[in-house]
Amino acid sequence: MEDQAYTPPEVWTWEEENGGAFASTNRPVAGATHARELPRGRHPFQLYSLATPNGVKVTIMFEELLAAGQDAEYDAWLIRIGDGDQFGSGFVEINPNSKIPAMLDCSGGKPVRVFESGSILIHLAEKFGMFLPSSGSERTETLSWLMWQMGSAPYLGGGFGHFYSYAPEKWKYPIDRFAMETKRQLDVLDRQLADRPYIGGDEYSIADIAIWPWYGNLALGRQYGDAGRFLSVHEYGNVVAWAEKILARPAVQRGRMVNRMSGDPSEQLHERHDAGDFDAKTQDKLEEAS
Repeated sequence: MEDQAYTPPEVWTWEEENGGAFASTNRPVAGATHARELPRGRHPFQLYSLATPNGVKVTIMFEELLAAGQDAEYDAWLIRIGDGDQFGSGFVEINPNSKIPAMLDCSGGKPVRVFESGSILIHLAEKFGMFLPSSGSERTETLSWLMWQMGSAPYLGGGFGHFYSYAPEKWKYPIDRFAMETKRQLDVLDRQLADRPYIGGDEYSIADIAIWPWYGNLALGRQYGDAGRFLSVHEYGNVVAWAEKILARPAVQRGRMVNRMSGDPSEQLHERHDAGDFDAKTQDKLEEAS
């Protein structure tokens, strides 16, 4: 549909039917809409999430820590944002912003809430002393790229992804605007990866873990339908090679399965409470058993 002129009213009012796909996940006020306690498992870390790019960051981090031999066992509980689980009282207590992922760190006795995916990555990296240099310019570089992702990805997801895939109508102006910005961001990454194996430098880090679910998936043609072709992601060869290298990591392959509710049933592990769940409780096996 061609763009149509829009004159904003003097005072904006919320129209619930607007917003296209995922409209029900947003509203103009904060706080809980209903009383609902969150479940609690037996492991030191309780994660409440969904396999969106932001959620996948954290499950990859946990699986990488476990693969490295760390005592980072976790329970991953599914938060169905389409059903409004994020507005339950228990979830709001952990994250007043009502966005996934949110986590309780129960490893030290009194539970500590951690919300915002970048904050969770830093919390876990510092707790276990992995995937984040402890000091110096390497630490600063890694954190700079983590913050780059946190600031840039909304233009990819809420900007390009929304108007290209989820908006109720196709409008040229926002698609062109956010496609241009997304391609600029891919070029930023492509230049950064031209002379180093990982985003922050020589070592795999939370910068890679944060950026890959967004830009790696896009470069591999897995984001927003045919967006990879639309954006000519093949032009960013360094990003594509890096994305393929990260995907080859077994911990990444496991992490992207956790709390996943779409795609191949063999790659969907709606909840994770034990390492054996990857072999026994993926959706294809549960469907076969039912």
